[in-house]
Amino acid sequence: MNEIGIQQLNLKDVPHITSHVKYFDGEIGFADDISTVVTLVKAFKVNFVAMIFCTSGSLSMKVNSVQYHIQANDGMLIDMQSVVSDISYNSEMRCKVICLSLEGGITFMTKSTLEAFMHVKQNPVVHFSHDEMELMSKYYELALFKMEHPELGKKGKETMHTILRAYVLDVIANLTSHYNEDHEEAMMRQGDKIFHKFVFMLVNSNGVQRSVKEYADELCVSPKYLTSICRKHDGKTASELIALNTIGHIKQLLLYSTLSIKEIALQLGFENLSFFGKYVKKHLGQSPNNYRKLNGYGQ
Repeated sequence: MNEIGIQQLNLKDVPHITSHVKYFDGEIGFADDISTVVTLVKAFKVNFVAMIFCTSGSLSMKVNSVQYHIQANDGMLIDMQSVVSDISYNSEMRCKVICLSLEGGITFMTKSTLEAFMHVKQNPVVHFSHDEMELMSKYYELALFKMEHPELGKKGKETMHTILRAYVLDVIANLTSHYNEDHEEAMMRQGDKIFHKFVFMLVNSNGVQRSVKEYADELCVSPKYLTSICRKHDGKTASELIALNTIGHIKQLLLYSTLSIKEIALQLGFENLSFFGKYVKKHLGQSPNNYRKLNGYGQ
């Protein structure tokens, strides 16, 4: 723990603090209950993004010392590096939860979803219409059905990620429709806008390797200032976010494309195959060929 009384909670910890996880692959987690979290963790800082959908009853919690209350048909976004505490709920509470790692979240991003996310995080609780909540419940049920019947259709993470990607896109679109975007944009501070632009640049980079200085120059700030903004918003340096983005694309290309290792390295801007191999081994713990082989290439 880095802060007194506050536990650092990583995505990998989620299966250990609740017995209701329905799907988990290291980047995405689905759960249909958070009641056991309350008894195991009193206050914690999340190092991932979580979306909670309350289907019945009510749930209260503090996020960054601000009290929030959600009830049936409400959704709530908990941003990375948020401190969550004082969770309470009534006996009728039922909810569904999606958790995304920063790496997984970046690979899900498009321009529209990034802009939506930046607006939604300003006001994290929204009341959905009956039809909106039913749509999200249907996605959840489809994902669960696919998990329980892997023999139907194409197997592997690619199909599941396609379902979850559609789910997340509609979730964020529905959240965003409840806010006045011009008002939210006006409320964003300069540092928020720079971080927004930086993440948008990462999304548009398609994983191509670039230095912190290149991004900072394009944003007209110093590398040191850009790194300080990134630390404030997500607890990671600009260099770490760039690496997460690149590794996310490397994993997708190794597992789901027919490109050769050399072709992947060239596509992502690595100067030579040797450097690419060392980069992958540093971040994934094994060579590109081994990662592709051991994680079920093409499945």
